Amino acid sequence: MMQRSANHDGSRFLNAEDTAMSTGDGSWNTAVRWFTGPEKRRPSGQIPVQALDSSAFEDPPPDGLRVTWFGHSTVLVEIDGQRLLTDPVFGKRVSPSRLVGPSRFHAPPMAREDLPRLDAVLISHDHFDHLEKDSVTALAETGVTFVVPLGVADYLACWGVDPSQIKELDWDDEVAIGGVRVLAVPSRHFSGRGPGIGMNSTLWTSYALLGPGHRVFYSGDTGPTTNHAAIGEELGPFDLTLIESGAWDRNWSDIHMGPDGAVQAHQELRGELFMPVHWGTFNLALHGWDEPARRITELAGEQGVKVTIPAPGQMVTVSRPPQLDPWWEAVD
Repeated sequence: MMQRSANHDGSRFLNAEDTAMSTGDGSWNTAVRWFTGPEKRRPSGQIPVQALDSSAFEDPPPDGLRVTWFGHSTVLVEIDGQRLLTDPVFGKRVSPSRLVGPSRFHAPPMAREDLPRLDAVLISHDHFDHLEKDSVTALAETGVTFVVPLGVADYLACWGVDPSQIKELDWDDEVAIGGVRVLAVPSRHFSGRGPGIGMNSTLWTSYALLGPGHRVFYSGDTGPTTNHAAIGEELGPFDLTLIESGAWDRNWSDIHMGPDGAVQAHQELRGELFMPVHWGTFNLALHGWDEPARRITELAGEQGVKVTIPAPGQMVTVSRPPQLDPWWEAVD
């Protein structure tokens, strides 16, 4: 199936646009910056996590669309009667090791075993901060459906997930979850579970969630791409966009967007409310831990973009988002 994909050249998956893994300083200078840079990449204070239990989800969202950020790219999307969880990562580290590697700034707002019944889990790609074995195997025991890009099903099957629970999609494929259409749409990134391990052997994707009453875009990881404008034209407008806004660097400008690119993508997608994800949970790049929130707040004010930046565990009703609270400023 992978070799039949238009996005596969017979040996690996490709982006739709020419894409460089690194530009500018090069790997050596980037490594030097990692160890000597002045940025405050971890908070010294406590992030204000709002603890949750399953009772918080007993009543459905009154207007049919609500989201809850669990940190990084893990978001529970309640849309038109369906509960969809994106890229579930509940462990301490995003690493092949339990002992070393980037560790969480804060505990998850709730334990994964306390999650409410889910209708589907959406995986965007195979990187450790998006595809976590322990979370996948635990959630698989509930019988939930996993929606994954091409090639990622092999990981799940190896971990014991029943193939009947897995829906594997190429770009432009879709699957119905209840009354919600889940479409895999192009992103601009890469895949692999470590240096030289399966480099681009699996696909990466964004998702468009199209319900009878609401539309949500989830970026996964992506760099800037002309596909955003095309997606916005064909599938928008979106009531909500969940777009990666952190863990970027000037040397990774083709594969991560950062705050400026995320705001631009939101506008190209014809989004109404923008919620940044992929920030504030792990030290994965060479910028201040709260820089994404600070920069997005600035850009939103300048460009008239409607934005919500919830604390972990804060539930956001999309039709009535809370007033923007710069909670990160009090964390230090």
